[in-house]
Amino acid sequence: MTDEATAARTAMVTRLGVQSGPVRDALLTLPREVLMPQAYVRRSAPEEQTPRWDLLDWTVPGDRKELLGLLYGGESTLIQHEGEPLLGRVPGPRSGGMITSMSSTVGMTADLLQELDLRPGHRVLDIGTGAGVTAAVACWICGDRGVVTLDRDPHVTDAARVRLADLGYRPTAVTGVGEAGWWERAPYDRVFASYAVPWVPWAWGEQLAPGGRTLVTVTGTSPSWPGLAVITRTARGRVEGELRAVEFGHRPGYGFKRTFISRAFLGRIAAGDGGRSFHSRQAPPAGKPRALWLAVEALRPGLVRNWGADHLMIGAPACGSWLTARPDASGGWTLMACGPRDIWDEIQTVTARWRAAGSPTSYRLQLEPEGEQRVSAGHGPGALSWRLPVPPTTEANTPQ
Repeated sequence: MTDEATAARTAMVTRLGVQSGPVRDALLTLPREVLMPQAYVRRSAPEEQTPRWDLLDWTVPGDRKELLGLLYGGESTLIQHEGEPLLGRVPGPRSGGMITSMSSTVGMTADLLQELDLRPGHRVLDIGTGAGVTAAVACWICGDRGVVTLDRDPHVTDAARVRLADLGYRPTAVTGVGEAGWWERAPYDRVFASYAVPWVPWAWGEQLAPGGRTLVTVTGTSPSWPGLAVITRTARGRVEGELRAVEFGHRPGYGFKRTFISRAFLGRIAAGDGGRSFHSRQAPPAGKPRALWLAVEALRPGLVRNWGADHLMIGAPACGSWLTARPDASGGWTLMACGPRDIWDEIQTVTARWRAAGSPTSYRLQLEPEGEQRVSAGHGPGALSWRLPVPPTTEANTPQ
């Protein structure tokens, strides 16, 4: 089965088109079955109120083929149910509850790690340990002495410490609040967060060494339009930031609620239930550039796009408003809308502001110590800007 795992690993990296370089080499080398000897597969349909799961185990011969597909399929791998200990678990069925930890999709992780530009000898802070994949890649490229991996769940930390050691790596694996970073080993050349946040914790910039870089997904309540914050520290110690719109991002961290369109709501939209029809010669903005939609998410929160539709379909689940737009035979657009929000006007208003700001493809991200975080583009009367919702100060972690 070891040969099969090696072949599956090679096929996954090749299929995902991971660029040549140390990240690709690490992914080709590191056996995911060591980092994730157990993983969950969902057996229930999405609409079932009580989900059912099976915990597959690499040591169970009957589980290996299916587990191999999970580990090397490239999708997210589910590793923890209801905050349970990850070591010493008995494989088999679980009922109810929810998945509380997972390993992110391989393609997205590889792309972000490529951009992180890890180098031998770098000091790395990996926030959100999960299955330890990012920490393992960092250890493989940089050496384990300078790597710190941090997770809020002690069970996740314990399992990662053991499984990374099985690969021959002994980074500093600690439990604590991710937003506080880990001051004991700072400064870091690279900081990487494996979960999304609504703002950038100041510690993630402050704990950077000069020339250092932090990457983190920043998102509002909608899953439709994530952003990637790239934080750097200049040679003179100034923390600077850029916010880029991206297609995919990490899932939100603990306690961060998202807004989703339910199947029932999608059904009402598709049926045009209660909608009013009107015509427009003005086209809706395209899916790209994504920076426009990032501004829509920030300035008109609560909207969610159905990317599975072959036309524009956006809903506001909190109030039941929705909008669809399809091209028609006249060369214009047939729109249907429902609810108290005028989503069409909201989108067009933000589009006009975005164009007045110069149709930016990314935004400046201004960070202040424990203070305001402002996203902006353009200058003068045409400037486009908004604030990120900075929370109260996060207490520092206590070294263990």
